[in-house]
Amino acid sequence: MSVVIRTFLRTGLLLAAALLFARPAEAQVHYFTSGWPWSAQATSGPDAAVPGWFYNLGITGLRIELVPGAPKHMVVRYVIPGSPADGQIAVGEHLVGAGGAYFVQPHQNGYGPAVFGAQGPVGEFAVALEAAQDSTGTGFLDVRVSDGTTERVVSLDIGKKYGSFSATFPAACPKSDLILGELLDYLVLHQDSNGSWGNPVNDLYAALALIASGRPEHLKAARKCAVNLAATTAPTSTDWLVNWRYMTAGIVLSEYYLVTGDAWVLPELTEVRDFLHASQYTDHSQVDPQAAVTHPGSFPQSPLDAYGGWGHNPGFEGYGPIAMLTAEGALTYTLMQRCGVGVKPKRLEIAYDFLARGTSQSGYLWYADEAAHPTDWADQGRGGAAAVANILSPFPDTKYRRRALGAIEQIGTHATSFPDTHGSPILGMGYAAAATSFVPVSFRKFMDANRWWFALAQCPDGSFYYQPNRDNAGYGSDSRTSASAVTAFILSIPKKNLVITGRP
Repeated sequence: MSVVIRTFLRTGLLLAAALLFARPAEAQVHYFTSGWPWSAQATSGPDAAVPGWFYNLGITGLRIELVPGAPKHMVVRYVIPGSPADGQIAVGEHLVGAGGAYFVQPHQNGYGPAVFGAQGPVGEFAVALEAAQDSTGTGFLDVRVSDGTTERVVSLDIGKKYGSFSATFPAACPKSDLILGELLDYLVLHQDSNGSWGNPVNDLYAALALIASGRPEHLKAARKCAVNLAATTAPTSTDWLVNWRYMTAGIVLSEYYLVTGDAWVLPELTEVRDFLHASQYTDHSQVDPQAAVTHPGSFPQSPLDAYGGWGHNPGFEGYGPIAMLTAEGALTYTLMQRCGVGVKPKRLEIAYDFLARGTSQSGYLWYADEAAHPTDWADQGRGGAAAVANILSPFPDTKYRRRALGAIEQIGTHATSFPDTHGSPILGMGYAAAATSFVPVSFRKFMDANRWWFALAQCPDGSFYYQPNRDNAGYGSDSRTSASAVTAFILSIPKKNLVITGRP
């Protein structure tokens, strides 16, 4: 691995550690004195009227900010019109308790294992919200509100339509089933006329969730997406950041073919395979000479540097191949094999080797092809994608399954980074969930650790919302689409209608 990436990642870990030790005992989103991420805004879409990127508090309609001066409070910054909280709680007021109790634990600010999760008011509010909707609840959520001088209790009529998640959610869970049905309809309604949902990540999870449903109207929408992916891929391309789109195309087209058997898909998959063969970094001649100028420390020094991986674009440019795209590439190859589209075994083997070089003894996959310290861990999406690729390996050697199981155990044990993954949190959330589903005990740990997120990301209109996160990236006009797509995918996992979620 290159010196620059190695230095960059080591510096990032030291910075994170410094933040952890220097932080006040007051969250689970890294916020700054500049106002970021709360100051971010969506210029269009359903959240364009919201004055910032705030936590959504479930179907109450409340959006809140966490502030360092009041670590056991949540400050109301927006109330969705027509929601249960509309006209009941005002912008600027502080929420100091819910469900008949004050918030007990302070929230925390920063990024890292010590602050992942929803400790404090965020998590406590989620528990109270679900309790009010449970079969033993009243359908009313009591929220303790302070205006700075006086306190009052407001009873929000949230109803009992959804109930609470079952102990085995999303399996055998009426709430999960109801939400999934609404989300699938939402995705069909918000699909672009060309069949896309705006970007490769949205297309990946929206299409996979619709394929997993199997209902005719959902397969019709999935086919529309598949046709668009086929039309926008070819054996060669000069587009920028192109590998992300080809990975999505390979995965979606493969899963669609394995469910429908539509013959038109196979030539399209062959084109995608040819592109991935050409874009995979396997030879120094593929290195962009400009990388020596723009990223001199990343320039490959040995034959194994980045060998077998994929970066944002074909070959080696910038800082070179990365683990997430390489994991997607290995996964795409395995799915194509199942469709009968031949992949050079050596190409798949070297992709697996890239991922193995980047995996620590504990099973945690770092950013590229150099492993982190055995005790380090953070965002789990890369490891999730690699685990799925390894567990589906067509090779007889048992090492691939061992690698997968090691990664899955690691993800289940350290599941609280779920919404805080690097680059595209949405992408990582889905892969981490899919990976753990192959080991029931790890999947249970994973879902239970993030139950708060599923309870609070739901909006009054039934869509799901992209909560603030580690990278503070990706918030905008499609934030409901992206969160709704990945949630629909995760809730569909128990159906096991996709190869990547355990279809026999």
